[in-house]
Amino acid sequence: MKKSAIRREHRATRRALRATLRRRTAGTRATERAVRAVNTGTPQPVRTRLIAAGLDDATAKRFAGAFSRGLLADDVRETRIKLKARVRKTVQVKLYAASTFAARLATYRPKDVVAAARFETLAGVAA
Repeated sequence: MKKSAIRREHRATRRALRATLRRRTAGTRATERAVRAVNTGTPQPVRTRLIAAGLDDATAKRFAGAFSRGLLADDVRETRIKLKARVRKTVQVKLYAASTFAARLATYRPKDVVAAARFETLAGVAA
């Protein structure tokens, strides 16, 4: 193998390692932030509560809407989100107390078998 090919391979390996480490630290940071927010005792959005319970951010984002569908929010706050270009919009975010979240977690199961198993585990841990 030529020296240039070896160097290229090493650079690719280092790049992949850096990306993996960056993703891992970002996930850890999101979990720590969610746990800190939930520990305050104030009502939190479903996504934050799911991350603090042990789901990864992508899965929590995927199931947050369906999880909270049909639930009455304990509190509501307004936040501004940025849309395309410079357009900003104010939206309402539903907040849920720990008791409401625990009750819903005990009964909610997605249709996806793998995700349902993860929610089953979360419900067992939370109980």
